[in-house]
Amino acid sequence: MKPIARTIAVTVSGLVAVALSATTAPIAAAAPPCSAGNLASVASGVLGQAGAYLDAHPSANDVLTAAANQSTVDAENSVRGYFTTHPGEFLDLQNIARPLIGLRQQCGVAVSPGQLAALIDALS
Repeated sequence: MKPIARTIAVTVSGLVAVALSATTAPIAAAAPPCSAGNLASVASGVLGQAGAYLDAHPSANDVLTAAANQSTVDAENSVRGYFTTHPGEFLDLQNIARPLIGLRQQCGVAVSPGQLAALIDALS
């Protein structure tokens, strides 16, 4: 995988992790089964939707892309600062991440950006 593609993948997965770490109400609908294949399918759908959303919201896309090249503290501050001033975009992305949030709640599974990046690296 090219470095820019990996950066984008890690950035989007970081966004998903941010959304996953937010406090949410329990999801009433039954979450999908707790299998690696299902987790991959759910994560793929979430990342695809997040990618499309970010393409349509270039400011959020720019902030998250830049965060991939910042220190952890600077990236967290930058992303938190952006979404504090753009709460609607944060809520939109949190809703996109809802299937992963439901999977996390049902299965006790958390997907970190590092785990997704490691999977991408292993398959490339």
